[in-house]
Amino acid sequence: MFFRGFNLAIAQIDVAGNPYIGIFCAANENIAFLPIDFEKKSIKKVTETLKIETFPTLIAGSRLIGSLLVMNSNGAMVNNFVETKEILKLRKYINVTILNDKLNAVGNNILANDHGALVHNKFSKKSITEIEDTLDVEVIKGTIVGLKTVGTTAAITNRGGLCHPKVKSDELEFLRAFFKIDLITGTANYGTPLIGACLIANSKGVVTGTTTTGIELGRIEDGFNL
Repeated sequence: MFFRGFNLAIAQIDVAGNPYIGIFCAANENIAFLPIDFEKKSIKKVTETLKIETFPTLIAGSRLIGSLLVMNSNGAMVNNFVETKEILKLRKYINVTILNDKLNAVGNNILANDHGALVHNKFSKKSITEIEDTLDVEVIKGTIVGLKTVGTTAAITNRGGLCHPKVKSDELEFLRAFFKIDLITGTANYGTPLIGACLIANSKGVVTGTTTTGIELGRIEDGFNL
């Protein structure tokens, strides 16, 4: 369905009945990577809502693309279990670096837009340098509401975003300044605070799960400035 029947910048879909599409998909301003068995009608919604090209793939033989890959407009980081044929396919569309770090769920551990990247505080110095070089942004270590898996606690674009509802005001102000965006708190998928698992977004639109409520959709619309 489309939000409220009129805001075509927000759509709702599931992945094989699972509303946590942020786990399965990844998007930036220009492209999105989706599981290879994604339904045609869902591909159409992602393409039309985010106004981008979409490409089917797997990461490490898995459908969990959103957990294993993170990207902005400049490049992408992927986990070190990625297969050769997969990385060759990804590199047709974007500059990709394989992150050889024990923290290999990079989509869960990195929150990024075109202005900055906040990362799990256990990443090595070598990994930090690789992230900086590939995403071409300032990288800092940190947590959100005490959680190290910062990629799950929020979802951001170059215009705005939505963050875990328990974030403190001073922490939220820091994130707004660092990422250079408007950022508000909220939930998705009927009260889930881990926003990054619930949706994908860019500056043109948001795609979230079908269990996201009308009130939550209103917060998403406000947070992402749609």
